[in-house]
This record gives sequence, structure tokens and C-alpha cells, in this order.
Amino acid sequence: MLAGAPETTETTAAFCALGLMAYCDAYALQVDLTARRHQGVLKNDLFLAVEHPPVFTLGRRGGREHLGVSEAFLASRNIALVPIERGGEITYHGPGQLVLYPIFSLRRARLSVREYVYRLEEVMRRIAADFGVVATRDARNHGVWVGNNKMGSIGIAIRHGIAFHGLALNVNNDLEPFEWINPCGLSGISMTSLAKERGSLCPMPTLYSRLQHHLATLFDMHIQTWSAAVLLADFPATCL
Repeated sequence: MLAGAPETTETTAAFCALGLMAYCDAYALQVDLTARRHQGVLKNDLFLAVEHPPVFTLGRRGGREHLGVSEAFLASRNIALVPIERGGEITYHGPGQLVLYPIFSLRRARLSVREYVYRLEEVMRRIAADFGVVATRDARNHGVWVGNNKMGSIGIAIRHGIAFHGLALNVNNDLEPFEWINPCGLSGISMTSLAKERGSLCPMPTLYSRLQHHLATLFDMHIQTWSAAVLLADFPATCL
């Protein structure tokens, strides 16, 4: 158990909202937590909800060829381009987007990768429904869609049976940067958001509440909230 964390049971998972955090810092945190989960120091699964400053990430299949602007252009906008080991190709993260990083033991849950991805998609579908938007799956690519427009993406990595990385759901974020890429390596599609589809911004506290509810239901767990201050206090300054 992490120092200062509340007592938990085997069927309890933790949820921590980190606020706005640089992508590389969130990645370092994920790697450390994944190792702790594997070692048994972190005894329960943990869901990290976060927003990132503008950043493009490149998955295991790369995707630099799907970037339609130069790296100099990105630098002029102070937008990083980060290769990473998650599945998938190029995508964008920015403020107003819900990013969820589960530190999740597939072995403990006895879930296949396919079933795990299905449940992450279902989390996004149910959140969309909470805000009056009908989102569906599409055989072209994992995630959730509204017609020909993609609204949420999934990219995961697995170490020692522990899944990390996760999902990104467009909520209130600026969609323009997606126009500079072929999202997830797909051509001829556009990205959309909950706010765009419903015609108004979504209150993030309400969204986080519904997110915790759907995680608890779909993964059959009691979700306990941890504070970001307690979680981050357990990590050396060199981690973040």
C-alpha cells in the first residue's frame, strides 16, 4: 500500500484526479505505479484521471507520416511530439480532454486484452449517453464514434500482466490540432467531442462522478477516491 493511502480491500480500486499534468510527468508516474502494482507494493488497481497540456503522442506503430505539419510548427506552438510504447499510432491530447490511465491487473481480473478494451470503450459510450450523445463502436478502429466522427480513442500497454496507458475522450477540448494529423492513422475522418455533439460544455465534476460510477459497474469494484496530494507525496521529486 502507498504511504498515506486509505485502507482498501481486494475488490476496491482507487480513483485519483490529477488535474492538468505534463504528459511526460504522467508517463513517469504510470511507469512507477505499474512496477509497484506488479511488485505488490500497490495492492489495488488505480484509475488516474488527468488532462494534458497540448501534446502529440506516437504509438508503437509510429505515425509520423500521418502528421501534416512540421515539428518546427509544433515547436512554435509549444506542442511536444512524444514517442511512446502504447498501442496505436498518432493522437493528440489537450486541456478539456478526459484522459484515463488505469493501472490495472489483467491477471487479477482474469480479463483478456480484448475484453478489457471492450470495457474501456463501454465506459466512454456510457459517459456519452449520460450527456445525451449516442456513441458507437466502429470496426475501423478501437474507441467510440458518432457517425463518421471519432470521439474517443484507446491505446494500452501491458507489463507483467499490468495494463497502463488507457483512453482519451474528447469532452470540451479544442479540436483544431486533430486537423493537423490523420488521427490514429485514419484518413477521411474527423474528430468530434461531447461538447460539440451536445451543443454545450460538459461540467467536468459531473463527468468525473459518472466516470467513477461506470468504472465501478463495468469492473465490478468499489471505487475509493484518493487525493492527488497524497498520491504524489509518495513519489520522489525525480519521478515528476
